[in-house]
This record gives sequence, structure tokens and C-alpha cells, in this order.
Amino acid sequence: MSEGLEEHIKSERRDFQNEALEEASMQENPMAQFKLWLAEAIDNKVQEPYAMCISTIGQDGFPSSRMVFFREMDDEGLIFYTNYKSRKGQELEQNSKAVVNFHWELMDRQVNMKGEVHKVSNEQSDAYFNSRPRESQIGAWASDQSQVLGDRTELEARIKALSERFEGKEVSRPEHWGGYVIRAKEWEFWQGRSSRLHDRIRYRKDEKGNWQKERLNP
Repeated sequence: MSEGLEEHIKSERRDFQNEALEEASMQENPMAQFKLWLAEAIDNKVQEPYAMCISTIGQDGFPSSRMVFFREMDDEGLIFYTNYKSRKGQELEQNSKAVVNFHWELMDRQVNMKGEVHKVSNEQSDAYFNSRPRESQIGAWASDQSQVLGDRTELEARIKALSERFEGKEVSRPEHWGGYVIRAKEWEFWQGRSSRLHDRIRYRKDEKGNWQKERLNP
């Protein structure tokens, strides 16, 4: 495959054959529209429909991106959980702005949302942490997420020690681990269409705080 790879990259194409995405058919509230599309993604067995690419602003000024799972949502935002001392946690501490993107390839759809990120309450973080598998709870204690690791045996040794420490006990949530909620300021819904003339509908709030829809060029 390495031979002719560049030519393959330039020439590989797939046209999209999907129904039109019309403003009039979309929900007035973007979270309601997101829930509708998410349900359709689940019904169509899209792989990992909860996976999103979250981009933060790095301390070096560069964008910083990674895939995470959102685990909850409310009327205005999406909630995910992580190590507060991780790279994204440190970046959000310095700059609370973030963008997330969902790519549901099977349906030729993307959803993009940007907003301000805030920590959820300790009670909410506790509730979610307590619902996690025990191995994942131990892992939250063991991993100094994003920090340099000498080799795998260091991590395995910490996991062993922590498993012994919590043997026969409930695993409490570490203070450095918890949830964030992304409060949306803007949404965009993208539907792949033929000849790359895609449908893109953006929601933005007006001066009164009401969501307004507008069509973007593909």
C-alpha cells in the first residue's frame, strides 16, 4: 500500500447521496436537534456515537485535540469526565473555551459545538465515578494522565498497589478526577451531500439569547 500512497490519497473519493437538510425541518433548540441526531446514530448502529474530538487551547498557543466520550447531557451542554491534572485539564484551567466535533461516518454527518467549559459539582462527579467499573476506578487513581511514564511496569505496579489498598473497600473518587460541562454558544450540523455541496446549518444566539438558525456555504 505504501507504493502509490500519495496518488491514492489524491484520487480516493466517495460521493454522498443523502436527503437535504432543511432549516424548517430542524428543531428550534440545537440540543433537541442533537438529541434527535444522536438517537438516529444509535438506531443506525454508528460505532461509538458518544465519541467526540475535543479541542482546547494549549499553553503554547497551539490547538490541542483528543477523542473523549461524553457521558451525560443537560438542556444546554455535554458532560465528560477526566483527570483534572491531565493536559486538557490544565489547558481548561488556563482557558475555558473548547470546541467538540462528532463524526458519524455511517450517516455522513458531523456535529460541531463550541462553548465554555466548567467543572460539575463534586456530587455529580461522585455519582458518575461510583457507576464506573472497579478497574476504571483504580485506573483513575493510578494514572498521572499526560505525564511522562518511564515504562509500562511503573503503571502496573501502581495498579497492583492500589488494588491491594482498596481490597474489600469501595474505591473513592480522587480529588484530581471529575466532570466538566461544555455550555454551548454555537452549534453546527453538517450533512454530506452530492458533489461536496454539503448542507450546513448553524445555530447562534441573538441579542435576546434566543437560538437562530442560518445556512452556511458548504
